[in-house]
Amino acid sequence: MPFLSGLDLSAMFNVEDIRKDFPILYRKVNGKPLVYFDNAATSQTPKQVIDVIVDYYSNYNANIHRGVHTLSQEATDLYEQSRKKIQTHFNAKFLHEIIFTSGTTHSINLVANGFTSLLKKGDEIIVSALEHHSNIVPWQMLCERTGATLKVIPMNLEGELEIEAYNNLLSKNTKLVFVNHVSNALGTVNPIEHIIDEAHKVGAAVLIDGAQSCPHIKPDVQALDADFYVTSAHKVCGPTGVGMLYGKESWLKKLPPYQGGGEMIAEVTFEKTTYADLPHKFEAGTPNICGGIAFGAALDYMNAIGFDTIAAYENELLEYGTAQLLAIEGLKIYGTSKHKTSVISFNLEGIHPYDVGTILDKLGIAVRTGHHCAQPIMDFYKIPGTIRASFSFYNTKAEIDALVEGVKKAKMMLS
Repeated sequence: MPFLSGLDLSAMFNVEDIRKDFPILYRKVNGKPLVYFDNAATSQTPKQVIDVIVDYYSNYNANIHRGVHTLSQEATDLYEQSRKKIQTHFNAKFLHEIIFTSGTTHSINLVANGFTSLLKKGDEIIVSALEHHSNIVPWQMLCERTGATLKVIPMNLEGELEIEAYNNLLSKNTKLVFVNHVSNALGTVNPIEHIIDEAHKVGAAVLIDGAQSCPHIKPDVQALDADFYVTSAHKVCGPTGVGMLYGKESWLKKLPPYQGGGEMIAEVTFEKTTYADLPHKFEAGTPNICGGIAFGAALDYMNAIGFDTIAAYENELLEYGTAQLLAIEGLKIYGTSKHKTSVISFNLEGIHPYDVGTILDKLGIAVRTGHHCAQPIMDFYKIPGTIRASFSFYNTKAEIDALVEGVKKAKMMLS
């Protein structure tokens, strides 16, 4: 991960000023100040985005693309302006390559469903051992429908993909490759540039799950040459229930619609239906209009801070937190790749992660415990799960100190 070193963060980034944008950070949990370290599951939302949501329902609430009245036209303009912001952020070539969805899982299923008619028995699909369940189960279902075979890129003890094994898995039968940009369970940044390049050499399409990368990295889908790239707004300071599918125009034209209904049609008779052009072909029904608008506002907020600044600061938190936690005897960190985002997944020897998480919650510290919807990773390490602390740019070293003291207390109580 090319985190920038040597940046004078104090000159460009004041975390205490940033924290003032997030009302929830000032509440208490169990009588203690909230320390929120579950950012890999859902980031918090700044008041600038909350204000956009309130403004929409206060002043613009109407259905879009269908009305000649003023409210409908204004809401449509705001929604499509947000699509343009997303196109610019990800550097998609065409505006219609940005499809609004309900989130990463919806986006993945849309693509998986579309490939049902394009695959046959003997075709092969490759996923990685580092995937979230949402990037495993849809492809298993696709294989069941088509007779295609699912193959898996193995991982090593550091939590990295074995790239030579991936190279050997590729063949003329490989039709699809699906990997996450960043592991949600371990924070590993995968070498997706190499993965995409090698897949294209055998004519395979590539979908990148960007749910965990987009809070830390600003992906350029044209530079990556990704065929599909997916993410969710709630990972990048936006609302839940809205996300994005980027797809190359050529691929989106090949795939059939995922759902039928209003908005995605050109003409309907009882004899035949013709479908709308992109992007509406994949956007059946009334969308999460407010969510789509707020998605754009969230990207505006993060871009105003700057992703280089965010990455550099979060890397400071990662290095500090890693050093402080490893000083606790009996603590083991899983996922030790040199290329990581700000996620520390760990356990205390002989203590179940759930028990540690419960005690931390009593101290106002929110972490995630369990298999993190990545059960194959836990099976690889032969553990039931981990305690995951995931940091964002609005977290502080003082909060990490509170986490460390909380883990020490849990160890004392549970040993």
